[in-house]
Amino acid sequence: MNFSLEIGPKTDLDTLPALKDVYVTMLPGGDYKETSAQAANLVKKGFNPIPHFPARSIENDEQLKDFVNRCKNEGVKQALVIGGSRDPIGKFDSSIQLLETGYFEKMKIGIAGHPEGSPDISDSKLEEAMKDKKPYADYIVTQWLLDPQLIVDFISKQTVPVHVGITGPLKITSLIKFANIVGAKNSINFLKSNFSKALDLLKPKDPNDLIGKVKSHTDFFHIYTFGGLKETNKWLMENKYV
Repeated sequence: MNFSLEIGPKTDLDTLPALKDVYVTMLPGGDYKETSAQAANLVKKGFNPIPHFPARSIENDEQLKDFVNRCKNEGVKQALVIGGSRDPIGKFDSSIQLLETGYFEKMKIGIAGHPEGSPDISDSKLEEAMKDKKPYADYIVTQWLLDPQLIVDFISKQTVPVHVGITGPLKITSLIKFANIVGAKNSINFLKSNFSKALDLLKPKDPNDLIGKVKSHTDFFHIYTFGGLKETNKWLMENKYV
């Protein structure tokens, strides 16, 4: 199995586990120069950085081209091209617009997948967007989710590898909190129906529960740590994944 995780532009790189693929976020209001600088630092330390390119957080062609070139010039070989935040700050409002520029030529491209939908876009529009993006994509990274059947169904419809989004070990109460933030209704329902006892809610949920049910369908898992990098490191080492 292959694992990746994502960090922020200011994450201390000395705290990272020995994983090859490390994604660098660019959150709404963030500076793309910080994301590209962190990617450059990762290259120097021997990682394979994958910076996020969120369409709705990029102002114009000039900024996008500078962002891509900064990454390429530092030896970055891979990119995750996504829609990003709800409201665009400039001319781009979808990831397909970034992909169509041709700026990512010769880079390995990942795109976002939403097996349980998105609170910001209808299912029909999500499906249409996926059809438009697929010709540019080498693989798909999904949102994090907990229902194995949704993952299996999604993978069965794809023609490129799917990197399944999982969380690190977190208490069920924390998972419900993050699921509410991102509007992951199916994951909330799955949690509530499978972990009803108060004691269960206080225990960390082991990601292996989900991995075991879908690993026959994919070799790739992408970890969303939600700030719990220390616990994620510990879990990876205890399971001999690193």
